Amino acid sequence: MMSVVLVGCASSAARINTWEGSPQEAANPAVLKAPGAIQVKSVNGQNMTTYLIDDLALDYGLLPGKNEVVFTYKTIWAKSGVVENGESKVHTIESEPQVVRFDAEAGTTYQFVYEEPSNRREAESMVDSFSADIVTADGQNVASSTNWDGQSIFRTARTPIPQASGDNGAPAGTTLDQLKSIWADATEEEKRAFLRWAFE
Repeated sequence: MMSVVLVGCASSAARINTWEGSPQEAANPAVLKAPGAIQVKSVNGQNMTTYLIDDLALDYGLLPGKNEVVFTYKTIWAKSGVVENGESKVHTIESEPQVVRFDAEAGTTYQFVYEEPSNRREAESMVDSFSADIVTADGQNVASSTNWDGQSIFRTARTPIPQASGDNGAPAGTTLDQLKSIWADATEEEKRAFLRWAFE
């Protein structure tokens, strides 16, 4: 299982370690800071956890050396005027998956830098050509993102939730385990539809 450590409350950046086990290099990892608009999908072939709060700022612990980060840029804009019953109250604008690859140095902090739109029209016009840079704390540019073609230089893996069958052939395990499994395989649109239903 991926080591995941969350620190602090939702209003501050949480820390997620992106490696398995306890490698020696983990004693002094690099850190990649991702603002709320950046949705990190995978790091080095390992799928990252999806949270109910989309715009949560997160810090990702990276092992020193080559790292590959797949992400999307996603912004949410409130709709003006009257919203029909059951219609979403926001416009969601999301880029195609992007990938950035760079050599991380132990103890170094990196962050995403990109052009930020001031309104929804600007967000819509820039999303198709979106690109982000990875820079150090002192502003040194170490890499720029490109469109991701679905191929990874690392092993792509997902640790499935065990789905043993009961006596009647139905999935065993708690309802929560089954919901987690279904959520992990749901599309973004299915997740949004479910959340709208849940909060109604």
